[in-house]
Amino acid sequence: MSDDEATEALQANPARNVLSERDRAVLAVERTSWPGPGAKERAIREQLGISPVRYYQLLNALIDDERALAHDPVTVNRLRRVRDERRSRR
Repeated sequence: MSDDEATEALQANPARNVLSERDRAVLAVERTSWPGPGAKERAIREQLGISPVRYYQLLNALIDDERALAHDPVTVNRLRRVRDERRSRR
C-alpha cells in the first residue's frame, strides 16, 4: 500500500485515525529528554510496563504510521531522519 493509499484509507474511516493510548505514550516517552544513562529505560518500564526491547519495536513500527505522523510530526520526522541517516551509512 502506498503512502497515498494509506492516507486515503485513514481519511475514509476517521475512527481508525486515532492512535491508541499506548502508542501516544510511546511517542511521549520518546519526545522527552533524559538526564543520563538508564533513566529512559527505567521510565519505559515504570510508565509503560514493557521492556525497552518491546518499546523500540513499537517505536520502529510507529515511525511508519501516518497516524503517528499526524499526532506528533516533529518527533516522527526526527526519528525518520535518524533512521534514514543510519541506513545510508551501512
